[in-house]
Amino acid sequence: MSLVAACAAGARASLLSSSAISSSRPCPALARHSRAYRPLVSPAASRGGRPSTRLRVRAARLESTGVSVGFRAPQFELPEPLTGKIWTLDDFEGSPALLVMFICNHCPFVKHLKKDIAKLTSFYMEKGLASVAISSNSIVTHPQDGPEYMAEEAKLFKYPFPYLYDESQEVAKGFRAVCTPEFYLFKKDGRRPFELFYHGQFDDSRPSNNVPVTGRYIVNRCANAPGYHVFLFVCNL
Repeated sequence: MSLVAACAAGARASLLSSSAISSSRPCPALARHSRAYRPLVSPAASRGGRPSTRLRVRAARLESTGVSVGFRAPQFELPEPLTGKIWTLDDFEGSPALLVMFICNHCPFVKHLKKDIAKLTSFYMEKGLASVAISSNSIVTHPQDGPEYMAEEAKLFKYPFPYLYDESQEVAKGFRAVCTPEFYLFKKDGRRPFELFYHGQFDDSRPSNNVPVTGRYIVNRCANAPGYHVFLFVCNL
């Protein structure tokens, strides 16, 4: 199914409907799916002083167990390089659902999805879904992930969402994000905080597996029961 077809199908049961957001229908195959991953080095790793551990830059299977359904979105305050605006979690309080994406410029697995991420988020943002992307990569090890290049990327791909820079990586730690790309879907019930109902991958497509990009896990709002975990092949944080 193409991304456009998937979005059209998703429109028939909008992400923002109460039944869709509270859905707990399991996706049993999800734990066996893999995402694309590459390690990321913290800013301290390349600075003077005591040596730091450096993660190898290679694809690897990563077990994501840091969050579960019901996890509350942590507060953040981050700049958007494109506009200079400072964004916080409170800026999205008026939306019934929030998609948080940890991405970056250089990761090949993110590059594979960029155009389709922009298409899918644009489609659902028109229906009321709030979306935000965050880059927590160190510019010491990956200069191409720096703020000026993030701004260029946002323009080039016409991102409909703010693309924020987490220089200290503290926000990534707060979300317990370990890789790129990594997706979090939160729901909101009135004045209650945003609560997680999906954490995982975009779909099964990889740069070299010839599987079409559909974004089906986001489209299908594939929430799992508390205690689930996902194996990810991605770029590590």
